[in-house]
Amino acid sequence: MGLRDAIKDKNKASTQDCAKVLIFLRHHLDEGLKIEYLTVKDPLVLWNGLKKRYDNLKFVTLPQARYYWAHLRLQDFKSVSEYNSAMFRITSELKLCGDTIIDYDMLEKTFTTFHASNMVLQQQYREKGFKKYFELISLLLVAE
Repeated sequence: MGLRDAIKDKNKASTQDCAKVLIFLRHHLDEGLKIEYLTVKDPLVLWNGLKKRYDNLKFVTLPQARYYWAHLRLQDFKSVSEYNSAMFRITSELKLCGDTIIDYDMLEKTFTTFHASNMVLQQQYREKGFKKYFELISLLLVAE
């Protein structure tokens, strides 16, 4: 939106641009945070307050997300849909923290965590040569 200057130190943004930034930031805040930052009139102060509050998110979330990724197993879920939801929740957290999870990683995680009794099925799915995670999950959902 071309308003980045309004949240920089010693900015020369117009009053109108500052108001636009405040409206934009407040629109995307949780209700509790809206109330907490209601009296803040400077977008830079609001931005820095939020940044200070959430910059440590990576240090808290990343180890936990990596732990969940390491222990994610298809065989531990009652349905493919539950597994898929967990997969996307964990990969979203990892991406938020700067880790890159690609389709190959998601495919490998799924293949390597099939139940031992389904190894033949796992091999058949591998041989199909999926390149995208959603292709495999779609097939698994139909098969289920």
